Order: sequence, then C-alpha cells, then structure tokens
Amino acid sequence: MGPCKTTHLRLSHVARSRYDSFTLIELREVSKRFGELEAVNALSLTVEPGELLVLLGGSGSGKTTTLKMVNRLVEPSSGTVLLDGEDIADIEPHALRRRIGYVFQRLGLFPHMSVAENIAVTPSLLGWDAERRRERVAELLKLVELDNDMGERPVTELSGGQQQRVGVARALAAKPKLMLLDEPFGALDPITRERLQQSFARIRKELDLTAIFVTHDMLEALLMGDRIAVMHEGKLAQIGTPSELMQAPATEYVEQLMSTPKRQADAVERLLRLRDDEVVS
Repeated sequence: MGPCKTTHLRLSHVARSRYDSFTLIELREVSKRFGELEAVNALSLTVEPGELLVLLGGSGSGKTTTLKMVNRLVEPSSGTVLLDGEDIADIEPHALRRRIGYVFQRLGLFPHMSVAENIAVTPSLLGWDAERRRERVAELLKLVELDNDMGERPVTELSGGQQQRVGVARALAAKPKLMLLDEPFGALDPITRERLQQSFARIRKELDLTAIFVTHDMLEALLMGDRIAVMHEGKLAQIGTPSELMQAPATEYVEQLMSTPKRQADAVERLLRLRDDEVVS
C-alpha cells in the first residue's frame, strides 16, 4: 500500500446544509506522552457541527486518550484543541466538562441515587431550580425511551441497557453541543446493543448533536459514523467516510480493518452452506 494519507473530508448532511464551513472541534498537532510512551502523535483533525466522527482502532491505538483530551480528562503534552474556535486550555476543566456530554462503558452512575437524581447531577451543579430539573428529567426519560415513573427507582435495579440509557440521558441533561462516547455499548448483549445504537442515532438526529464516538468494532463504526478516523499506534492512519475507506484504504492496516465485516459475513455464509449440505445428504 502507499504512504499514509487522508481522504477527502465529507460533512454530514446536517453540517453541510446548516453550518457551511464552520468547525466545532479542531485538533492541531496534538500529542500525548506517558513517560517514554507516545500514546498520540501529532494528531490533526476537525469535527463539523451535526457530525458523528468515529475514532476507530485497536487497543493502544490512542483513540480513548484522544477523546479524553477533548474534555481535559487527559492534558495534551503538545498541540492545541479548539472548541468553537476557543482553546480549551483557556477554559476551566469543570466548566468545559459541563459543556460536553460524556458517556463511557462503565457508566459511572451513582448507586446511592435514583435515576432522576443521576440525570439531574449536572443541572444541579449549574444551579437549576427543582422545577426546571424535574421538567428536564421528564423530557430526557421520554427521549431515551424510559417510563417517567422509572425516575424514582434506584439505578441498581435497572438492567444494563436501561442503565446505559440513563447514562445517555445524564450526558444530555445540560443540553451540550458535543457528546463524547467511549465504547458506550461495548459491554451489552448484541440485541440490546443494536437497539441502543438505533436509539442514539434517532436522538442525535432529533437534537442535531455533534459526537465523537470511540469503538474498536468495525461494523459499529460503519453503521454509526458520518466519517471514521482510523488510528494506529498513536497516529492517524486515514480519515474519511465509510465508503471512502472501504473503496480506497490508504494503508494495509486500514485495508485489513475494512475487510473484517466481509470476512465475517463470508465465514457465516460458508457455515450456513455447510449445514444446508449436511441436511441434503
């Protein structure tokens, strides 16, 4: 394969039609070192309003470190991260995080609180009055397809899928422009995972959300992303739409990733054909 390159960047239909060339998130030559380990190396990319950008790669590729540098859970060793054109280094971390929704695999729900109390954490920190918090919790329970009377239940009584819906609702509580999602559905069973992927796609469209979504799952990346940024050993291997990456992989690593769903589908087809042959014989 040829040298690492990027493909033509495509705005999502929302960004293209409503925001023209405006950029919500920009990373400029961002690097992160942990001692001698360079987890992220001179990463530059943009995220447009209304777009879902997937950060895709294997363990140790730098995708989660990159995500955490956007809300300053991890501080860059060098480079600049801009939010709405403002250097996030100039924004207090707690203030920045209240402007950005964050959903991760382990959820971090407070077990001693009810569903409603968990959802209302950030509005409470922002000083919203009780009535405004109640109204927002009711709105969000409906949005994530949970019954309103579930608000009084302890989160420990919920299923994994229900808890993940609460996590999404909590991240949306203060009406952020940007959502960061770190493998949010990775620990769920396949059926629940598919339902939540579909639910989040609906929510994102309804609220006109911008999102950065981390996954190591190739199929999830193809189904969820407007664009996919493939990361490998801390570097950006390629960025583009799913079809661009499928049709013109820039490196051997990207080509291997993009061929994974087809290899799996072919394996299932061979298995089904074998079983059909056994039935006939």
